[in-house]
Amino acid sequence: QVQLVQSGGGSVQAGDSLRISCVASGGTFSRYAMGWFRQLPGKEREFVAAIDWSGSWTDYADSVKGRFSISRDNAKNTVYLQMNILKPEDTAVHYCAAKDSYIISPAERWYDYWGQGTQVTVSS
Repeated sequence: QVQLVQSGGGSVQAGDSLRISCVASGGTFSRYAMGWFRQLPGKEREFVAAIDWSGSWTDYADSVKGRFSISRDNAKNTVYLQMNILKPEDTAVHYCAAKDSYIISPAERWYDYWGQGTQVTVSS
């Protein structure tokens, strides 16, 4: 069973940068597609970014393109979400997700494993 443990997050000012991490255990990390999702207050969870097993294929939500970057280190079983030029509307609980697959997907239901969630708060 794969377990995902997130770290990072916190409170920042608009325009700041932040990186959140997600460490996987209990599986072969290099087999997994990884995704980041977020849940804004009062809204459903939404797709942020995804990365394939090799790190060579990524996808982003339009709202974060050019500001956020997803990456992974298979030697450390870790996926990262680098968030730059943060805006108040980025305030949300962010979740990492994993699925044993060589493709990627923006669909929440496609993923099998989820991290515990990390709060990111951006003030103006």
